[in-house]
Amino acid sequence: MKRTKDHEQNLVLTALRKDLETMWPRVQQVIRQAKARVLGGNVHVAGKLVSVFEPSTEVIRKGKASKPTEFGKMVKVQEAENQIITHYEVFEKRPNDADLLLPAVRKHEEQFGRVPHLVAGDAGFYSAGNEAELQDMGVRQISVPNRSTKSPERRRHQKKRSFRRGQKWRTGAEGRISVLKWRHGLNRCRYRGDAGMHRWMGLGVIADNLINSGRFLAVTNNG
Repeated sequence: MKRTKDHEQNLVLTALRKDLETMWPRVQQVIRQAKARVLGGNVHVAGKLVSVFEPSTEVIRKGKASKPTEFGKMVKVQEAENQIITHYEVFEKRPNDADLLLPAVRKHEEQFGRVPHLVAGDAGFYSAGNEAELQDMGVRQISVPNRSTKSPERRRHQKKRSFRRGQKWRTGAEGRISVLKWRHGLNRCRYRGDAGMHRWMGLGVIADNLINSGRFLAVTNNG
């Protein structure tokens, strides 16, 4: 009996030592960051650690003073008709939005065998190169605004009914993110680690697609 008890205690001590070996370097890094910020005024420390429990967590700023700073991982969500999410991705490092547009359309083409009729996004996804490439791919309607344009022709184009309709659809699609956060708990991941983040996101997408698929089928069958 004593041998079994000693063995259990050794296991506990081994686990505690492993935890300390993991946490101690992280605590030291946080101390270095705090000294650099408080004593040196350096708020851009390379490789900043914002969570000792989830070291891959990133600081996410929306670029607007009214938006609070968030902490987590950047996620891309693609939505098609009937509020169905067709693809999502959790990024290791926050990408440039403009770099995501063409891969998203190629993913749609891979899944459905054709490019979408409409591609809509906010101004962060715009670039002249992206727009030209989408046209070459055969996308009929592109509704991605160029906020910095000084071209009267471009401004007239962005005031067209078809362009504004695409932006309204985009606004509705952005509501999907809010739904995923508050209806399915994606505002805070309950799993640990990067693999847990991917799993939590996937479960939220599955749950939301089941609800919206059921609604679509109910309307179709009743109609």
